Amino acid sequence: MIGLFRPRTQRLTLRQSLGRTHLVTSLTAVCMAGVLLTGIALLALRLYADHNLELVARAISYTSEAAVVFHDEEAAKEALQAIVTHEDVAQASIYLPTGQPLASWRRAMSTPWSGLEQYLARLILPGPVDQPMMRGGVEIARIHLVGHGQYLLLFLLQTLLAMLVCLILSALGALYVARWMQNSLTVPLKELAQVAHSVSRRRILAMRVPEAHIAELHELGQDFNSLLDELEAWQAHQRRENASLLHRATHDALTGLPNRALFEARLDQAVTTGRLHEERFALLYLDCDRFKQINDTLGHAAGDDVLIALARRVQHQLRPMDLVCRLGGDEFAILLTPVLQESEAQDVVSRIQQAMADPVVLGDGRQLVAAISIGTALYPEQGLTAGELLQQADNAMYQSKRLRRELALHDQLEFDVSAEEK
Repeated sequence: MIGLFRPRTQRLTLRQSLGRTHLVTSLTAVCMAGVLLTGIALLALRLYADHNLELVARAISYTSEAAVVFHDEEAAKEALQAIVTHEDVAQASIYLPTGQPLASWRRAMSTPWSGLEQYLARLILPGPVDQPMMRGGVEIARIHLVGHGQYLLLFLLQTLLAMLVCLILSALGALYVARWMQNSLTVPLKELAQVAHSVSRRRILAMRVPEAHIAELHELGQDFNSLLDELEAWQAHQRRENASLLHRATHDALTGLPNRALFEARLDQAVTTGRLHEERFALLYLDCDRFKQINDTLGHAAGDDVLIALARRVQHQLRPMDLVCRLGGDEFAILLTPVLQESEAQDVVSRIQQAMADPVVLGDGRQLVAAISIGTALYPEQGLTAGELLQQADNAMYQSKRLRRELALHDQLEFDVSAEEK
């Protein structure tokens, strides 16, 4: 009966509550049935004892009639003792009509239980039996009998023993049934609680509640699984939406390249890594020459085609670990990590220039060659911070752009002089 009583501050588990309920119910039912059956049996025993005393008195009347007629005390006592010794009688007497006792007999108190037997006899059994002894229609004597409680005590002891056995068997049966019901109820509920705990604490939405044998618990588990399906679908949708929002927030809509925000974060990361691990990297600044003129003369659609082609061709010249970003307008930035020698950065610049030497096919079928200018800055030789590297790469790009313009102007002057000489 462990767990039947505990402080109110402690909550009972479902298993303990079911076990206590089944045990209390079984014991109560057995006790009520035992008390009821014992009461009925005692009533029947009382009627039986009363009837038995009457039969014993009648037998005494038959056997001791001659002794009473002749007032033979010894014969009357022998006849009385011969009958009541083997009956459940505590005291027996034969009285003459004058009230004088002719013969008497009393059972000796030979056992420690004799006092209890007499007490139970007075408490439960009917009162003494007085039966007249008749001869020729005339009362010649009166027989007085008092019942004995020996068989009553034996019956009560047997009843208590039977009730105790029934209580033990009922308790064992109740525990067995309670355990079976507990397993049928608590195991599915415990599995449901474990899944709910994993979902709430560890955010694991892939777990599901197993099937249960009880229809209501099975339906509850399936409803919970349906809810998890919806939550898992919603979570996947949220992840896709967040990934899409993050991509839109960190990438350029036209070219699909990372934007300025992502570039600045990656540049800061590269500076930190380079400082901690003494790792070299290169920053390239790139823009398209005369891009404003392309937009003004050919239209913004042509400018978009040039930017898309430029982004695609630059990407093809880079390694998987390198990064190219569109900073805005026709400005692009390239992060080469790592770079062991300065010549590696110059090789990338040369490959990009060669890739852009081929004409760009516009949407309307026209072609044009988009010249570009590229500036380079090396970490740590040309800057130790992101700001220094950006400034150095920007200056180098504009220096390259100015040099290209001077070379173009020089070529134009030489062409004009040659034409005049001819």
